[in-house]
Amino acid sequence: MSEKKTDLTYETRNCWDVYAAPKDRKAMDALAARYLEFLSACKTERETIEYVCAKVQKAGFKDDLGHDMVWRDMRGKTMFLARRGKRPLSAGVRLVGAHADTPRLDLKQHPLYEECGVGLAKTHYYGGIRKHQWFARPLALHGVVVRADGQAVVVNIGEDAGDPVFTVLDLLPHLAYGQMEKTVTNAFEAEKLNIVFGHEPRAKKAAKGKDGAASDEKNRVKGRVLDMLNAKYGLVEEDLFSAELQIVPAGAARPVGLDGSLIGGYGQDDRICVFAALEALLAAKAPEHTQVVLFWDKEEIGSEGATGAKSLFFEYCMDDLARAWEPGARLSEIFLNTRAVSADVHGALDPDYQDVHEKLNSSLLGHGPVFCKFTGHRGKVGANDAHAEYVGFLRNLLNRAGIPWQMAELGRVDLGGGGTVAKYLAAYGMDIIDFGPGVLSMHSPFEISSKADLYATTLAYREFLQS
Repeated sequence: MSEKKTDLTYETRNCWDVYAAPKDRKAMDALAARYLEFLSACKTERETIEYVCAKVQKAGFKDDLGHDMVWRDMRGKTMFLARRGKRPLSAGVRLVGAHADTPRLDLKQHPLYEECGVGLAKTHYYGGIRKHQWFARPLALHGVVVRADGQAVVVNIGEDAGDPVFTVLDLLPHLAYGQMEKTVTNAFEAEKLNIVFGHEPRAKKAAKGKDGAASDEKNRVKGRVLDMLNAKYGLVEEDLFSAELQIVPAGAARPVGLDGSLIGGYGQDDRICVFAALEALLAAKAPEHTQVVLFWDKEEIGSEGATGAKSLFFEYCMDDLARAWEPGARLSEIFLNTRAVSADVHGALDPDYQDVHEKLNSSLLGHGPVFCKFTGHRGKVGANDAHAEYVGFLRNLLNRAGIPWQMAELGRVDLGGGGTVAKYLAAYGMDIIDFGPGVLSMHSPFEISSKADLYATTLAYREFLQS
């Protein structure tokens, strides 16, 4: 007869207590150091997928379904990874899916202009930003431009110590009384998120057209910006129509706090899950079930397009994998037997804004990755609501492994809400739940996570992939 459990209540465990042993702290510090490097280098979805591709190829993954460890990418923005398991594909796979995109400012198609002696670039924000957080801070320009000759030119300005940076101008307080009386939504207009690109005009002797006539004196600053882009990258203004140029916070991710126990940096929603899932996959050997890890684009704008979770890229990959590894296996059988995790971050309880949370059902930073049984908003609209049987399987899996975890919702019922890729995978009939570390200052240019949560999340994903 099994021993009766005497403690009938449940409390979360602090990861710092669970992983107090020197060997755990050493492993935690090493993981955090790698993560800081990753977060500093990968500020766009293209840069993230390029990083992942280099890592998996070094680990032996091939772009060839004849191998047991395979990878495929879609437009350099989405990636499919698989490692063959001992059981056939028809027994289902263990799937972890995260997204590689993050809120930012994109340059418009006609970006460059000048006003008041300043060269500027117009932007259109991508994803759920709070506009006021992007003013008066150093910014960098990342992306790719495809020239008329078809050559793709990679742009990265603002990250090296010798680089100039960019910024969005803010209004001085002496003239901002009217602005301060408005709501935050009305005080900060999207059309004023314009990037400072330059100030020095072309020399007057260079301000003549090909026919020798004087060019427009009002556009000398814009002209010099174009001169510099042409000299450095061979670009002309028309090339900006075939460009994906993103404005992101400049500078490296950093440890936060006197003890360095927190990690601060841009894009942790959801690149912390991308990193943890990649580390887990590379460390998980000889799986029972085939392991699949997916990194998507476009989650922050509804998972649309050819590289988002709504696309058929995942289905195409699984169909080709079945043809190569188990001819005759039906996709419906594979999907219905699959267990999946939507690896996405959770809004941790903010010490300064506790009133927007329902504290009994909130997550704490440092207490491990968070299961979110459903997302959606106001009455669970747009949610994947994970089945009780699957939640039971997962909690027992992590309890047996001694990995801390917690269960929470995102904010108070009438205030909170959000969405992830979970509902798009649930459409295939597979079991899936949202599961990832808590983050503070989410969607800001400087998000905060816990080193201990990163460590526990990586172990949890590895345990799931090996289950």
